[in-house]
Amino acid sequence: MDLAAAFAEIGLGFSSMFGGPYHAAQTIEQVDPVYDDGGSIIEPGGVRYRECQAQIDTATQRMRESEGYVDTDVAFIILAETLSGGLDTEARIEILEGPHAGIWSVELIERDTVAAGWVGRGRRA
Repeated sequence: MDLAAAFAEIGLGFSSMFGGPYHAAQTIEQVDPVYDDGGSIIEPGGVRYRECQAQIDTATQRMRESEGYVDTDVAFIILAETLSGGLDTEARIEILEGPHAGIWSVELIERDTVAAGWVGRGRRA
């Protein structure tokens, strides 16, 4: 088992026992259409949803000091093992249950130091 999988197992275990901090969530992303060489659409664009498990927390000091911070911003953590693919600031995150249910923008995003999760600053959308 790799480190990201171990962290996911621990985090999800605590969440199932205590009702949090990780909750069912999904990313919401706009996908551009794919064109062939002649300019015809071969894959339509649209909205893509990817399931994950996320936690909402208070913003870190580093987030507070970053450009664009407002006092209602939060930190979010997405367990990397629960999300296939990458994540960028074009995405939104929808927390599907729990005390922070709703849609959040992704203002900043990075992998944590051990690559166990995506850590970012979000704002209620």
